[in-house]
Amino acid sequence: MLGDLKTSLGTLLPLIAVTVFSSLVFLTLLKKNHKVKNLPKGSLGLPYIGETLNFLRAQNQNQGVEWISERVTKYGPVFKTSLMGAPTVIITGQAGNKFVLGSDDEIFASKQPKTISEISGKHHLFELTGARYKLIKAAMVSFLKPECLQHYVKHMDDLIAKKLHSETKDRDTVKAVDLMKIVTFDVACTVLFGIHDETIKNDLLRDFTIAFTAIWSLPINFPGTHFRKGLEARGRIIRRMSPIIMKKKEDLTKGIVYPKTDVICSLLALTEDTEEPITEQEVMDNFIMLMIASHDTSANLLSLMIMKLAKDPKIYEKIREEQLRILSERQGANENLTWNEIQKMKYTWRVAQELMRITPPVFGSFRKAVKDTSFGGYDIPKGWQVFWVACGTHLNKDIFDNPTTFDPSRFEHPLKPIPPYAYIPFGAGTRMCIGNEFGRIETLVVIHHLVTKFEWSLVDPNEAIKCQPFPYPSLGLPINLKPILSSSKI
Repeated sequence: MLGDLKTSLGTLLPLIAVTVFSSLVFLTLLKKNHKVKNLPKGSLGLPYIGETLNFLRAQNQNQGVEWISERVTKYGPVFKTSLMGAPTVIITGQAGNKFVLGSDDEIFASKQPKTISEISGKHHLFELTGARYKLIKAAMVSFLKPECLQHYVKHMDDLIAKKLHSETKDRDTVKAVDLMKIVTFDVACTVLFGIHDETIKNDLLRDFTIAFTAIWSLPINFPGTHFRKGLEARGRIIRRMSPIIMKKKEDLTKGIVYPKTDVICSLLALTEDTEEPITEQEVMDNFIMLMIASHDTSANLLSLMIMKLAKDPKIYEKIREEQLRILSERQGANENLTWNEIQKMKYTWRVAQELMRITPPVFGSFRKAVKDTSFGGYDIPKGWQVFWVACGTHLNKDIFDNPTTFDPSRFEHPLKPIPPYAYIPFGAGTRMCIGNEFGRIETLVVIHHLVTKFEWSLVDPNEAIKCQPFPYPSLGLPINLKPILSSSKI
């Protein structure tokens, strides 16, 4: 018992010291803003910690929407709080989304909280501005735009079919979340980054899982904290990737590979007008950022689709009918999905769209005020974070009729058009997610193979959703699998 007490004190005393010190820093920051006359209503909570723990607890219990709604009811659609170690203004609603997502970098910089920037890096697309941002974005978009992605469909189809087969062979029960993470990570590694070694891919997946869990946490760098574990995982990712990046750089020089071989090669080949090459750190940070964006968002959506289809047999059958019809209309000896066939999967994608409306993969995201500004009659001081949320419009009855009802048809022939900045699962404006089309293709290919080859049921029909930070089934979504079609693509 005495040993436990010493252990507890050893953990708490540094935290108390940091909290006291941070209180002084926090109060100093507020004092700098003493000229601000009309801050939004709300509570900044405890110094430094703010309302972070309360917010993360709500997320963990899938109560994030309620957490926002309670404060909107109490303070209005614009309110202040403190998250991830910094004072924050949360803005909800369509006009608020347009203000935050539609503003340029001179008002809101795409700067992330310390936990995110320290773990994912400070030189990636979510942090950059100006010419460097445009340069790196152009390189990534060159791989992710539809006219390029259509050439990857056959490769993605082969990868997904083989990985699903190898991971489900001779297994009656699997955890769907793990399965979807393995599949989407394999596709990202192979197609986007040219990483083929299975051992390296497995090690990277393990560390990316740790890092991603840590990006929404308090930035307290003590042993055992999520933040420390995330930083350690980042270090291991860098050590594993550095030799790979250096080898690709050498191969580029020798003409063995080319800028269009993969995203890493494309970044390594970049120069600005000043002929300043992209640094290895910039390549590394953008690799980490794009891996998270291209892998975990798809794995999340697919996990939720598997859960939904198990709970709603009518939707499962309708999707299966659409996918079988595509196969029956196929001509010739081609066994791979084609770009044109992907475009025929309209109902399947509407189900995905409706899932992302009700349970968006990204709850919201941060910006940082570059200068003093205002919105809705309230001042937003320079240096404060601004946080936009999807639920403010996704679940608004004035925008979507019966917003809590699952209805994929609302994306087929809507009774009223969806206004701009109202449906934002991929963000909006100039910083809209560049990987949304890649994610759409990957999702549709995976669902095609699942519904044409398997039936499944939930081991626990009452499994809850848990956000860390994406909304995943809390037990990993164990499912009972029953093959219904053998595959020739194994």
